[in-house]
Amino acid sequence: MPIWEFLLIIAGIIIVFSVIHLIAGNKRPVKKSVISILIGIAALAAVNLTSSFTGVVLPVSLLSVLVSAGGGIPGVTLMLALNLFF
Repeated sequence: MPIWEFLLIIAGIIIVFSVIHLIAGNKRPVKKSVISILIGIAALAAVNLTSSFTGVVLPVSLLSVLVSAGGGIPGVTLMLALNLFF
């Protein structure tokens, strides 16, 4: 997948989150959406950084980064649960 497609998907996620935050009445919807995306990616990074202690590994791929960016901490938790069962 070319880098421009990846950036287009991330921009789409930012726009969707911004609209959700705007409807919710937040004063800075773009800032809130970028923060929620960064928290999701940080959660994926935290799982992978602690994998030597916990033994739980989520492979970093385009799909896992997009799920963690779009879903945040619940998205990472969902990937961990799916990794456990499948």
